[in-house]
Amino acid sequence: MSVVSYVIAGSEATGGAGIQADLRTFAQLGTYGVGTVTCIVSFDPKAGWGHRFVPVDAGVIADQIEAATVAHEPEVVKIGMLGTPATISTVAEALASRTWRHVVVDPVLICKGQEPGAALDTDNALRSEILPLATVVTPNLFEAATLAGMDELASVDDLAEAARRIADLGPKCVVVKGGVGLAGDEAVDVVFDGTDITILRAPKVGDERVSGAGCVFAAATTAGLTKGADVLDAVRAAKEFTHRGIVGRISSTAPFDAAWHGQQ
Repeated sequence: MSVVSYVIAGSEATGGAGIQADLRTFAQLGTYGVGTVTCIVSFDPKAGWGHRFVPVDAGVIADQIEAATVAHEPEVVKIGMLGTPATISTVAEALASRTWRHVVVDPVLICKGQEPGAALDTDNALRSEILPLATVVTPNLFEAATLAGMDELASVDDLAEAARRIADLGPKCVVVKGGVGLAGDEAVDVVFDGTDITILRAPKVGDERVSGAGCVFAAATTAGLTKGADVLDAVRAAKEFTHRGIVGRISSTAPFDAAWHGQQ
């Protein structure tokens, strides 16, 4: 069994999210991280920390995927931010060209920094080209509502309904993350494996979102699957790992904290 955890995702310049958080998570959980960069995202501290987004050329992405997959023959891959329809098509073609034990998709829908029309095109391409290839998909509340075609997710029952609807798009397992956005004292995630619903709970750690928590969760799930765990066990362990990262989060002069495990 391969010890390589592979990620195809964007670079996030502050280090809190994106491929930086993914590779850090793989290392912390004992797998060998290999990454392909799809885009470069930075925040502009001179303009309210708004997003700046620069896509990587599709040919360069294809070259990276070729080198990584031929060198290491990874069996498990995480898909993070893709950002453009051209990138999505390139990645989907590469994924479909070989056999994977697991494909974990963190469905970053709205790519801030793009025009709304371009973002919609990206959302539609992700839905049609990437989700059917997924073993596990890990949307947050907004992403789950958008993918499920629901106006709002306000209860655990809503999360379960969204998970069922998203499964109809092709993923084998759907994890809808309630996070801090769902009312109550607990961060609730709902897992649907195509047959059964499992509800995972942990105490909330404050009411503010923490940068990179979603990336860490999907990356930790990927690392667990790399090491041979079944999907539900990998997701359970990922939730516990992410919770610890939120507790130990690191602050900076940016207006958001980032998940980190170094202070525990």
